[in-house]
Amino acid sequence: MLACARSVAFDGLEARLVEAQCVLSPGLPAFHVVGLPDKAVSEARERVRAALTSLSIALPPQRITINLSPADLPKEGSHFDLPIALALLAALGIIPPEDLAQSVSLGELSLDGALVPVVGALPAAMAAAAADCVMICPRACGAEAAWVGAAQVFAPASLQEAIAHFTGRAPLPRARPGEVTEPPPTRDLRDVKGQERAKRALEIAGAGRHHLLMIGAPGSGKSMLAARLPGLLPPLSPGEALETSMIHSLAGLLDDGGISRQRPYREPHHTASVAAIVGGGKGAKPGEISLAHNGVLFLDELPEFPRAVLETLRQPIETGEVVVARANAHVRYPCRFLLVAAANPCRCGFLAEPGRACNRAPSCGEDYIGRISGPLMDRFDLRLDVPAVGWADLDLPASGETSAVVAARIAAARARQAQRFDGLPGLRVNADAEGALLEEIAAPDTEGRAILARAADRFGLTARGYHRVLRLARTIADLEGSADIRAPHVAEAISFRLLVPEPAG
Repeated sequence: MLACARSVAFDGLEARLVEAQCVLSPGLPAFHVVGLPDKAVSEARERVRAALTSLSIALPPQRITINLSPADLPKEGSHFDLPIALALLAALGIIPPEDLAQSVSLGELSLDGALVPVVGALPAAMAAAAADCVMICPRACGAEAAWVGAAQVFAPASLQEAIAHFTGRAPLPRARPGEVTEPPPTRDLRDVKGQERAKRALEIAGAGRHHLLMIGAPGSGKSMLAARLPGLLPPLSPGEALETSMIHSLAGLLDDGGISRQRPYREPHHTASVAAIVGGGKGAKPGEISLAHNGVLFLDELPEFPRAVLETLRQPIETGEVVVARANAHVRYPCRFLLVAAANPCRCGFLAEPGRACNRAPSCGEDYIGRISGPLMDRFDLRLDVPAVGWADLDLPASGETSAVVAARIAAARARQAQRFDGLPGLRVNADAEGALLEEIAAPDTEGRAILARAADRFGLTARGYHRVLRLARTIADLEGSADIRAPHVAEAISFRLLVPEPAG
């Protein structure tokens, strides 16, 4: 008798349906799992055997074969334990196979039959909903999977509860989605004393998702400024929250099934590897740039990152997605993030202070910032010099606008952009516009165009730099509530491109 149970295999954010087929055949007693299983899947037979023994269910003295179909798709992870056990129970006649065929299950089994939480419950529930199936997952994953309202989710705590549910002896209630987690208190922009130009740059960056580079002496407040950016950004829309949570689900970062409306803020250390930043490793897991999707990626001490890591950022910044290439698969993850980077002007950090700079100044500064390649530097819309704040200014009371006031302006600017791009797939903010659409929405007036033409000739703006100035000017006009892009908007946009010379290519 052939019995089947459905599960999923993860291919990036996509959960592909897999069928666990079980057949009992005459022969010497054996238990085999085939269909390109990895080590964790192959070991499932021992966990399933022990879990069934704990329920006083003896395996028959027959040859047991589990085939994970399609057989040419690699199967990774311990979440195949539950579908393998359910398919075997159906083959033994303990649970009805017709009910099992209409469900998608995943979960790891402990040796006493308890179900252990696994990663990926949210994308698995999306696949179950698309296939018009119910979802069976461990109780600890039920609140997460239940966020997909189109799928019925049942969350047993053990294999025994799953058997009782399928046999109708003790049907499980539908799992309920977890709570929307309250974001932690954000840091207020008003705490930053001085640095008015840097605060303005943060506002523009947040309004249009423009990448920002800050260069300044140690202790000038670069990290302090970046840490306040999450408090300026509007909350995630329901669609963005689900999209971001699917990535975090695959990474095992969702706590108690809760989904947050706060935009992610990731700040990896400069010793991080290419796989940690871009994605990869065992199972091609999402990297920091994907975990920062719809949020902020802060790279402190940017020149200290390995050159290979920095260069891998160039394509994802432009395309909004990253492809993790493997010999047998290409895994895609979305990664539309706001990149904020900080750097010292040189290795010692005191290039602008003649009395404290090293004896290699100023060439040391050129060499240090030169670690950032021209093509990567060209992708920063705003380049900002952050001067040190004098001790006398630190004694002054807090001044300037609060984060709430600035956040309101950013929210209004993003609302204008949402209205502008309504009905255009893949376009959310001004940073996404390109081609003919960019020329249409970001055409400056006559005086503004003349200023931009002079700046392009004098400072050698690349084609990418030219278009990024247009996007920046469009965002500045949105913050002002202006439908037209005028000369002051263009001039301010150009001023944020002139911290360092334009790269040659």
